[in-house]
Amino acid sequence: MSGLWTDGAVVRLTQLWNEGKSASEIAETLGNGITRNAVIGKAHRIGLKGRPSPIIRGEGCSIHQLTDRNCRWPFGHPGSPGFYFCGKKVVPGGSYCEPHKQQSLDQVALERDRKRRREKAGEYFAQTFS
Repeated sequence: MSGLWTDGAVVRLTQLWNEGKSASEIAETLGNGITRNAVIGKAHRIGLKGRPSPIIRGEGCSIHQLTDRNCRWPFGHPGSPGFYFCGKKVVPGGSYCEPHKQQSLDQVALERDRKRRREKAGEYFAQTFS
């Protein structure tokens, strides 16, 4: 693995890291078989400062803390330890924050497409085998 880390690759890694690029983006840019995990390891070994996770997590809310202004997207299984709701600010007139609203719409569209495919398959089999 050390053969992948030329002086130029280390300089470029440092530049991209300081620009705030993700480890995956850096690995893709550097190429040459360098993986996301290799980028993270090298950054740690050369002393680049850690950064906050790019995954944005809300504080979360229990059912008792929710208001009409909190996103109601659930995390975990109701009744189990650690279950909570997103809790971020909702889209006006909605029940979810923008990312969870989009995710819910994507899931509705996916289920609609699955239903159409099942119906078409049923029609096909009914015509073919009747």
